[in-house]
Amino acid sequence: MLKKILSHTLIYGLAQQVPKIAALLSLPIITSYLTEADFGVFGIITATVASVSALSNMGLNVIIANVFYKHPHHYKLAWRQLYGFLILWNFIYSILLGVVIYLFIPIEAKQHTWIIIGLNVLPFLLFGPTSLFGQNYYQFKQKPMQIAIRSIVFGLSSVVLNIVLISHYHLGYLGWFISIAFSSIAMNISFWIPLNLKLKITPILLFKRRYIKDSLKVSLPVIPHYYSNYLLSSSDQMVMKLMNVSIDDIGKYNASYMIGNVFQQIGIAAGKAVGPMLYQTYAKNDNHTARKIIFNLQAVFLAITFSVAIWMKEIFSLLIKNDNLASMYSLGVIIVMSYTYRPMYLGANNRLFYIEKTKTLLKITFIAGIFNVVFNFIFIPYFGYQVAAITTFISLMYMGYVGYFLKEFKESNELPYYPLSWMLFTISLTLFAFFSGEFNWVFKIIIIVCTLLLLFFFLKKINQRT
Repeated sequence: MLKKILSHTLIYGLAQQVPKIAALLSLPIITSYLTEADFGVFGIITATVASVSALSNMGLNVIIANVFYKHPHHYKLAWRQLYGFLILWNFIYSILLGVVIYLFIPIEAKQHTWIIIGLNVLPFLLFGPTSLFGQNYYQFKQKPMQIAIRSIVFGLSSVVLNIVLISHYHLGYLGWFISIAFSSIAMNISFWIPLNLKLKITPILLFKRRYIKDSLKVSLPVIPHYYSNYLLSSSDQMVMKLMNVSIDDIGKYNASYMIGNVFQQIGIAAGKAVGPMLYQTYAKNDNHTARKIIFNLQAVFLAITFSVAIWMKEIFSLLIKNDNLASMYSLGVIIVMSYTYRPMYLGANNRLFYIEKTKTLLKITFIAGIFNVVFNFIFIPYFGYQVAAITTFISLMYMGYVGYFLKEFKESNELPYYPLSWMLFTISLTLFAFFSGEFNWVFKIIIIVCTLLLLFFFLKKINQRT
C-alpha cells in the first residue's frame, strides 16, 4: 500500500513538478527582465482570479467523486448531466470573472486590461469543465500516467513559451498570462478527445433539473470549503492591495512563494494519489490502513519540506537574480513549512467528504480562511506585509488538525490520530529551519540527518500506539 501511495504521489507530484522545476530553473533567465512591479501585477491578478475560482464548478467535485464510487456502473449518465450543467454555468462564470478582474486590475496594468481579461476567461468559454472531468476520470481509475504526461508536456511548453515571451519579446507580466492561457487550452483539448469520443462522456444540455437541484444541495455548502483555498493562499495579495501596500512589496511577497508553490502542488498531487485509496479503505471499514497511509505520508512531507527549508537562503540566491527578491528567503521558509499540513488535512477531510458531512467542512476550511484574512487586516498595518506568511502558517495548521477534534469525525472513526503531537513536531521543525538559515553547510547537513532520524523514531513510536 505504501509503495503504491508513494509511486502514485511521485507520478502526480513529478508530473506537476517537472514544469514547476523548469519554471524555477528559468528564473535566473527571466528575473533579469522582470521587476518587482511585474511580480506584483501577476500576484494581484492571480489572487483576483482565485477569489472567484471556487464558483467555477459550483462545488460539484464532491458529487462527481461520490457518484463514481457509489454507483460505479451508472456514473456516466450522472456525469454527462453535470457536464452539461457546468458548460452552461461557465458562460455566466466567465462574465463574473471578467468583471472582477476589471474592478481589481492594478493601475500599472490598466493598458492591458482587456488582454488580461480575455486570456483568463477564454479557456472557460471554449471548454468549460472538460479538464475537470478528464482529470477526475483518470484519477479515480488510478491511471496517474494519463494526467502526468499531459502535465509534463503542456507544463514544459508553457515554461518555454514564458521564457521566450519575457526574455526575448520583453512582455513582462503578460508573458505569464499568455503562457498560462496556452497551457490551459491545450490541456482541455487533450482531455476533450478521449472524454467525448472514446468514453462517450458527452454533455447533456437538457439535463434533469431535479437531479441538478439535489446535487447542488450537497455541493453548494462545499463552495466555502474550496473558497478557503483562496483565502489561505492568494488573498494575502488582495488584502495588501486594499491596504495600499506598494506594488513592489507585493511583488517581493509573491516571489517568496516561488518554492512554496511547488510544495502546494506536491500536496495537491498527494491528495490525488491517496484520495482513491482512502475511499477504498472507508468502503471496507479499514481504518487502520487509512491511518497508516496518513501517518507515512505526513512523515515523508516533514522530511522533504524541512530538508528544503533549511537550504532556502542558498536556493533563493541561486535561482533569483534580483537582490531585492532573493532577500525574501526567510519568508520562503515559513511558507514551505506551512504546507506540511496537507497529509493530516487529507486524513480528516476525506473522511468527512465520504460520509457527506459537507457542512462540517465550514468549521475547518472556511474558518481557517477567515482567520487568515482577519489576522492580515489586523497585523499588516503594525508589522508590515511580511507578517502575512506567519498568519498563513497559523491558519494552515488550524485547518490541518482541527478536523480530528470534531464530533462528526470522531463518530465515524475509532482510532486516534494524535494531531497535537504531529502539530507540535511540525512547529518545532519550522522554528529550527527558520533560525538555521545562517548556519554553514556542514552544520546544516548534520541537522538534517539528526532530524530525519528523530522523525523516523517519532513515526515508529506513534505507529506503535493503538
